[in-house]
Amino acid sequence: MRIEKVAILDEVTARVKDSDYCFIINHGGVDVASMAKLRADLRECESRLLVVKNSFLAKVAKEKGWSEEVNAMFAGPTAIVTGKGEPTAVAKAIMEFVKASGGKAAVKGADYDNKIVDAAMVEALSKIPGKNELRAMFLMLLKEPATRLARVLSEKAKKGGEAAPAAEAEAPAADAPAAEAAPAEA
Repeated sequence: MRIEKVAILDEVTARVKDSDYCFIINHGGVDVASMAKLRADLRECESRLLVVKNSFLAKVAKEKGWSEEVNAMFAGPTAIVTGKGEPTAVAKAIMEFVKASGGKAAVKGADYDNKIVDAAMVEALSKIPGKNELRAMFLMLLKEPATRLARVLSEKAKKGGEAAPAAEAEAPAADAPAAEAAPAEA
């Protein structure tokens, strides 16, 4: 193998090994502008797209220890998306790219959480809320009981506030005979 090819293979291998995930997509027939938009979307997710020869991916798969079933994914024009961090945002960007391509692009599979998953699993992953969305949902759940309690206390105060003047008006009348009786005893 030529030195250039060895250097490219080493780079691809290093990127796949250092990344938390590796999405494998078919990019055949997609125009340059669509690929540029996907690359920009992936940069926001701190991921990178790399068009790779299938023979290089087969060698990376062997070195990484992927199962033999992954070799079926290495047919046709192939690109990989690698990166660190949250894979749900990356899966969403890839699925938007696939939908926008009008059937030209497709997801082949992914190496996620040290498991090879199929295209259906990548699509399911794209529908899961991201970490920030989950945090917001969690905070809303934590905040909800306190909000309900505040609402109940507020309503109680409003109802109690309306009834309180009537109770105060009755209270002096009830206290008046007692007050009159007290000086008589003294």
